Amino acid sequence: MAKPIILNAAALPEWAHDELDTLFDVLDFPKDTESISTFLSEHGKKVRGIALRKTRIDAALLDALPALEIISSYSAGLDNVDIPATKARRIKIENTSHILAEDVANAAVGLALAITRDFVNADAFVRAGRWPAQSQYPLGRSISNMKVGIVGLGTIGTAIAKRLQAFGSELAYFGPNRKPVDMPYYDDVKRLAHDSDMLILTCPLSPATFHLVDADVIDALGPRGFIVNIARGPVVDEAALIAALAEDKIAGAALDVFEHEPAVPEALIEDRRVILTPHIGSGTEETRRRMAENVVDALARHFNIEGPRDVVANAA
Repeated sequence: MAKPIILNAAALPEWAHDELDTLFDVLDFPKDTESISTFLSEHGKKVRGIALRKTRIDAALLDALPALEIISSYSAGLDNVDIPATKARRIKIENTSHILAEDVANAAVGLALAITRDFVNADAFVRAGRWPAQSQYPLGRSISNMKVGIVGLGTIGTAIAKRLQAFGSELAYFGPNRKPVDMPYYDDVKRLAHDSDMLILTCPLSPATFHLVDADVIDALGPRGFIVNIARGPVVDEAALIAALAEDKIAGAALDVFEHEPAVPEALIEDRRVILTPHIGSGTEETRRRMAENVVDALARHFNIEGPRDVVANAA
């Protein structure tokens, strides 16, 4: 029986590519953009699945893949996928938000603690030998009892809320819809910012959330407010954030994502009130392995193929 033909558009670990090659007839998506049209003309009609990471899946590409049934994405975010077009075609989409939620939530809380307690600068203070001469380091802020607004209470936002509840933070959330949770709901992010000491951004990037946190929202948050962004960079108007920092309209920001990453504005790099990490929210060995496994397993489940994890489970 012929193996299903899938399109590999994901930079995965070598072992994951080996698993895909064992289970499927794999076609590698061209890296040379000039070759894509020819490739799709020759192979597009046969492709039934996609292993995806960052490649843009737009309506034109979908039109060239009339037999496509499933997209299995390594990422949690799907801002590189034309969602309305996939829904119109009833193409199944699998992502990894349920896998990476715990480590991303851990990273978000770590960033929240680091920015409120100034851990990065405190480390530099000790390393520079300044402690003996300047015994009292400036006081930080406590996230216990702090009013924290979570922007996007999905899988990741819910995991963050669980952790902050343990710290004693006072929580509220913004999103397109009210959730069945015992937490104040806001349908206006500006009002949430006004009533919060910190905004933690976990929402997906979409036309509705592009520059959701703009100058007005930052002004509403106020000069003692903090922003933690582990969502997508363009959710924040980066220019507005830089301007607010320059005018002391915000206390600080902890950013794992950026509007034009990997490029980071010099103004953010030079500002000691900003903590910067290189998009590592899910960056643990354990989670990244499970994410790659899920890309393979989701495709195998869809096509009713016994995958590598199934073999192990059945043997046990």
